[in-house]
Amino acid sequence: MIKGLYEAHLPVKNLDISIEFYQKLGLKLALRYEKIAFFWIEEGKSWLGLWEGKEYRTPYHPSLRHIAFRVSYEDLKNSLKWLESLQIEAVPHGGRTTNKPFIRPNQGNASVYFNDLDGNSLELMCYVEVPDDLKHLTETLSFEDWETLIAKHSK
Repeated sequence: MIKGLYEAHLPVKNLDISIEFYQKLGLKLALRYEKIAFFWIEEGKSWLGLWEGKEYRTPYHPSLRHIAFRVSYEDLKNSLKWLESLQIEAVPHGGRTTNKPFIRPNQGNASVYFNDLDGNSLELMCYVEVPDDLKHLTETLSFEDWETLIAKHSK
């Protein structure tokens, strides 16, 4: 029955400034109202709604103020350079001390995190093929460590 995610929403302080930020990320503005804007994430498939109002003051919690955008593995490897070109700084996540992209073998995915202008948590994320005998690994690995492990594993 469920085919995918149609929409998600985030609170923002200033819609005009937030529209510029999300356009800088490459999202296409689909609809604009007085205090609401919708951006296509995948045109015709999924969009992000931004709502201007005092709700942007809601303390951060991933269940309330977080979005993960799907990207390719290669794009994620280059994400720090891309974010830097947009003058956006990646942030450490989950007790990590580095802001570099990382792999979660047990989940079969990889991520890098950054924030929008209102402190909403944004994530670039991709699927990662993990051999069955490595799916038990629960620690996060850098791309370098992951690719070294996979090279050794495939020998």
